[in-house]
Amino acid sequence: MELKIYFAGSIRGGRDDKEQYLKLITYLKTHGKVLTEHVADPSLTPKGEENLTDIQIYNRDIDWIKESDIIIAETTAPSLGVGYELAYAEKLNKPILCLYKIKPNKRLSAMLSGNQYFKIINYNQIDEAKEHIKDFIKTFNNILI
Repeated sequence: MELKIYFAGSIRGGRDDKEQYLKLITYLKTHGKVLTEHVADPSLTPKGEENLTDIQIYNRDIDWIKESDIIIAETTAPSLGVGYELAYAEKLNKPILCLYKIKPNKRLSAMLSGNQYFKIINYNQIDEAKEHIKDFIKTFNNILI
């Protein structure tokens, strides 16, 4: 059975981290099927996906969260959508890993860092994030065995 991964990252909240998203999604694809590859699309702007209505995007993403085995979220860029996705996935008891790139004078929202359900990882370099992803997936796969 192929692992289904829901990757969450900011779209309308800002596209400053899209290069990080691409690197993370490329890495995640070596571990399973990433349902949300479009998050790293370099042509995607803060206006979001313009070929779908907001209702279509909401319904599709909710279906993908339900279908996923795990949730990986890059939470450095504040995003209402990512926050909503994480809360929804938590209610479904999905395993959730939140990645936060350390930045001077910035902190992760207390609504994420204070939630003990989420596994929160702070990182400096993308390779650190990849190692934490590998460990998270390994832990999850061991539960399935």
